[in-house]
Formats: sequence, C-alpha cells, structure tokens
Amino acid sequence: MPKLVDHDQRRAELVRVVWDVISRDGIEGATVRKIAEQANISIGGLRHYFDSQRGLLLFAAKAMADKVTARIAGHLHGNLPGRDRALLMLEELLPLDADRRVDADVWLACLMRSRFDASLAELHTAGLPGERHICRLAVAYFCGQPPPERIGDPLADGHLDRQARRLHTFIDGLTLQAAMYPREFPAEEIRRLLHDELAALFPEDPGPAVP
Repeated sequence: MPKLVDHDQRRAELVRVVWDVISRDGIEGATVRKIAEQANISIGGLRHYFDSQRGLLLFAAKAMADKVTARIAGHLHGNLPGRDRALLMLEELLPLDADRRVDADVWLACLMRSRFDASLAELHTAGLPGERHICRLAVAYFCGQPPPERIGDPLADGHLDRQARRLHTFIDGLTLQAAMYPREFPAEEIRRLLHDELAALFPEDPGPAVP
C-alpha cells in the first residue's frame, strides 16, 4: 500500500525548519534548497507545499503570527487577575526562552523584509496595529479598564492610550535588543526591564519587585 502522508503535519514540520533556518542563518539563508536539505526532502517534494521562496516565507511568517496570537488568546480566556494576564500577554512578545527567541528572530527578519517585498505586504500592514492592540489590551487589564474591542480602537482614557503607545515602543525596542544581543539579555533581565517600565508607566501600582 502507498504510504499515507499527513500533509498538514508535514507542512507544519517544514515551517518549523524554516523558522530554525531563519533564526540561525537569516532570511536570506532560507532558500528552497537549504530548507529542502534541512527537512530531508527533495526540492520537488518541497515545491508540492510551497511553489517559491516567497510563498514559503509568507506561510512561515503567518504561521508564526498565528502561533503567538494563539498563545496570547489563551491568556485572554484564562481565569486570571487582570494584572497577571497583562504580564503574561506582554511576555509572549519577548524572547524569554528558546522558542520565543526563534519567534523574535523570525518576526524581525520577516518584518524588515516586508518593507521591500510585496509578497509580505499583509504582514507589514498588520504588524503595527496588531502589536499596538496587544499593548492596549495589556494596559487595560493592568489598570482594570475596559479593553478595546477591535484592533485599531484606542483606549477610552486618552492618557492610558498614550501609555500603551509608549509601552509598544518599549516592547519593540527590548525585543530588538534582546534578539540582537541574547547574552546581554537573559530572561531574568528581560523580566526586570519589563517590570521597571511598568512601574514607570504606572507608579501608583508598581507591583512586586522582580528578584
């Protein structure tokens, strides 16, 4: 009997290989040939799933965004105090472990490529408002305020909305530096910096000190 192939599982395995190659060799290193070699599949077999490098990168970028979004959604629906929920959501955007470091590497590489690559235009368009929405949600939960219902909706309190914009800038900057200089930014340092920023944004409720 012919061997049955679970194409969804195989596609997910290939995407994982793409993420690992981008994290290790950069986006230019994620060629069809290298992905095929790393995945132990022929180039022809790879093209059964992706017809070009652009198609492969787009699928990998979307899968990465979906994975992070799913993790954040898990915190949204969990039975957590608002402040704990906010912290967990923000931590999903930061390279705090091996998996999230790969997430950050892939996200930053694809986002930079999207400035010039029309095939990644959707990623470029959605990136800023999507991250801003997460920061607005975090600020709302942290402060016990009503969260925005839709991406692009500002917080009802104009001051808090400005704080969310500042938080977004901080998260992006910390993600970039931690991805570029991982030895200088172990997980405990990243969490300490996040705590300090939240304490500066909301001095009336700095929360417990981070050891």
